[in-house]
Formats: sequence, C-alpha cells, structure tokens
Amino acid sequence: MPPWTASSGGPRARDRLGDALFSRVAGPSGAENRARIHETPGPRWFAPDDPIRRVHGDASMFVGGLSALLLQSLHPRAMAAVEAHSGYRGDPWGRLQRTSTFLAFTTYGTAEDAQLAVDGVRAVHARVRGRTPDGEPYRADDPHLLEWVHVAEVDSFLRAHQRFGAQPLAEDECDAYIASAARVGSALGVLGPPRTAAELAQRIHAFRPELRGTDAARAAARFILLDPPLPWPARPPYAMLAAAAVALLPDWARAPLNLPLLPRAERWCATPAGSAVTVAIRWAMRRPPSSSTG
Repeated sequence: MPPWTASSGGPRARDRLGDALFSRVAGPSGAENRARIHETPGPRWFAPDDPIRRVHGDASMFVGGLSALLLQSLHPRAMAAVEAHSGYRGDPWGRLQRTSTFLAFTTYGTAEDAQLAVDGVRAVHARVRGRTPDGEPYRADDPHLLEWVHVAEVDSFLRAHQRFGAQPLAEDECDAYIASAARVGSALGVLGPPRTAAELAQRIHAFRPELRGTDAARAAARFILLDPPLPWPARPPYAMLAAAAVALLPDWARAPLNLPLLPRAERWCATPAGSAVTVAIRWAMRRPPSSSTG
C-alpha cells in the first residue's frame, strides 16, 4: 500500500480519515519510516517519473492488494506457506503493514534502504519450509513460487490501476511498470521475471495448470472478503473494496474460490463502488513531495 500522509491543510474530517488509513496500512512506525523514505538523500531504484511510482502511490492499490491476495492463494504450495507461516489470521494488520513498508522502501526509498528491505524478506523466506496437506514440499525461497507471487501481484496492481487509478497508464507505460517491478522481483530471487504486458500474460497462463482452489485458499478468501478484523462502521466501505477486488479477478479464478461471476452486477455495482471508495481514499490522503534521486 502506498506511503501516503493525510493532508495537513484539509478539513478536519479528511485529516481524521487520512490519519486512520495511514495508521492501518503503515503501522506504529509509519511516521518514522515515511520520514526516512522521503527525506533521506541518495540514489533511488526508480526515478520520480517512473510509472511504478504512479501505480504504487495510487488509491487503487487498496483494491489491487486484496485482489492479489485472492489470486496468489490459488497456488497450493504458496497458499500452504501463507497458511502455516504468515500469521494472516492472527495478525492481518501486521502482515499488511510489513507489505506496505516493503513496497514503500523499494519504490520510493534510497537504493541502500531498498536493498535492506529485500535482504530482510529474503532472510525470512530462507527459514520457511514445510509440506502441503497433500504432502508436497515447499520452501518460500523457491524461485518458481516466488515467480507466481510476483506475477500475480504485478498483474493485480496493474489491473487495479488501469480500472480505478487516477491516471491510467498508456500501453508503453504498462510495459515500463512491469519492467520496473521486475527489478524488485529479481532482487527477491525471481528468475527472469516478465518485463512486458505480453510476457506477464504468458507467465500467468503457464501457471494455470498448477492452480486450484484448496480448502485453505477458500478459507482465506472468506476471511479476506467476509470476516476482516474491522469495526462495524468501516465494514461497508471495505465491502465495496472487496467487491471491486473480486470483480478485478480473471474469470477463471472465481470458481476455484467459490466466488460468483456476475458480469452485470459487477459492471453496475461492484466497479462503480470500487471507484467511489478509491476516490474517497484519494480525497483523504495525498502523497508527500517527491524524493530526491540524486
């Protein structure tokens, strides 16, 4: 999720909403991390005009992130690792905050801090081992599993931005975004990640024979969509985000997760609802000034 801050000069209601959202996605160290990311001088992995900054800094990431979790769950070995080691049920906000912080440092932070963030994730992955309920061995640093997580995430973020982003990317910018994301994927251990939209689509298609809806994946979908740890006032807007995230999934990804395919309802309800919530989030939060790349 993007490292935004609430507008200091806006109405009080907007400030409260922006602060609440930032606290949820950035965690207790959010302000400290934000200062380090945006105020530390030094070279960055990505220039200020790189499309990856536009995508990862847009409110559409709230939809894309949920959709990515659903899509990623379809790989049985990846889902087994998440179920056994991620703590997404016991500490879902902590997992969100760790992911948010990683995206912020690699997208906007100095090259040194970006590499430190990658090294931290790789160290965690190196310790994650196990077997699926069917007895298949997995390890989190398996380049093949890393590739699935990477392509599912990049595809979901890009889909969300193109549908709900304030400034959708042109065709060449989509390729540029995927190429920039490949830099992060390679650093994490993905071998030869896709660098164009055509390559991304090919990789996802190649994974399809390995994908299926397991009990763990369906349970994760129910938790994400129907039983999030949120106070009741926050549930209606979250439900709108969740509906948009489901609408964003490829058609073939619905049935394995017991999710309905309702084109008319999605066209007339879910997609407009997702647009409304992302507009509201964008109203409440804004990006800090661009960081130096020197």
